[in-house]
Amino acid sequence: MNLMKLFGSLLMAACAAGPSWAQNYPTKPISLIVPYPAGGPSDFFARKVQPDAAAKLGQPMIIENIGGAGGAIGMGKLVHAPADGYTLSAGSPMELVLAPLAIQGVKYKSEDFKLVAQFTTTNTVLTVRNSLNIKTVDELLAYARKHPEKPLTYGSVGPGSLYHLIGEKFSQVTQLQMLHVPYKGIAPLITDLMGGQIDMTFLPLGGSIPQTIVDGKIQGLAVTAKKPHALFKQFPPMAAMKGLEAMDFDIWSGIQVHKNTPDHVVNALNKAFYTAVQAPETRKAFESNGNVVLASRTPAELARIYKGEIERYRAIAKSINLEPQ
Repeated sequence: MNLMKLFGSLLMAACAAGPSWAQNYPTKPISLIVPYPAGGPSDFFARKVQPDAAAKLGQPMIIENIGGAGGAIGMGKLVHAPADGYTLSAGSPMELVLAPLAIQGVKYKSEDFKLVAQFTTTNTVLTVRNSLNIKTVDELLAYARKHPEKPLTYGSVGPGSLYHLIGEKFSQVTQLQMLHVPYKGIAPLITDLMGGQIDMTFLPLGGSIPQTIVDGKIQGLAVTAKKPHALFKQFPPMAAMKGLEAMDFDIWSGIQVHKNTPDHVVNALNKAFYTAVQAPETRKAFESNGNVVLASRTPAELARIYKGEIERYRAIAKSINLEPQ
């Protein structure tokens, strides 16, 4: 009888301890997927927040650059990984929302993911190759209309990326024939823009891109906004120009997990990454590159925001008749 009581007591203790063991996260290294090659804005954000987030969580965090298909290859790895919080992605609406709308081979849906943090937002900037010798949007339009036999070539990080959609929207509102040239990431795209292999592109005004423009390696013309950018007032707001009012776009960066990731894991990641973003040096690095650092938000708030962003970008895709390719 005493043995039975002892067994019962041990069983009850084990059951009581079970939930705390289950919530002992993390206990091993974490993989942070950047769905683009090294050197682009997503990679910049990931590498800035990784050290502090890893320290807060108490486990190593390993960055994996998995580029291709507008970010869809990297996100595909996340959606097929266990929903345990040991595989994350540092992404944006491009691969989360737009890639499934534009690429036939993408098997995941936007709703397959959950936001655990949203770091920054910024506008995009219209840039052209230096050899065009063009300084304004009006000059670019005049050049394109003078040479209808040679459509402007514009680069993006893949079909369905935001830069692709903005390029298509620009073609639509200006009634210019343009040729889309997809790349696996921003770094090779910029390399070809600097080398004159493509005419133009829309780039996020963050990371190393502002310095690339300041250094004179490419020419910036205007930002996709209704008002001038606080740090880069030399670029006029495109959406304030007659006929280009629809050219008002911004883009955010953040951290995502599989939708089935347990709440206690999401909460731990939420706290760790927002702690990392608010570190003075990290915040300064983001803001000095033209990004607006967003306030911390709870997982519930992020769920509402993410739903709204899905609806927003699907509407943009519909407006340009985007078809999966």
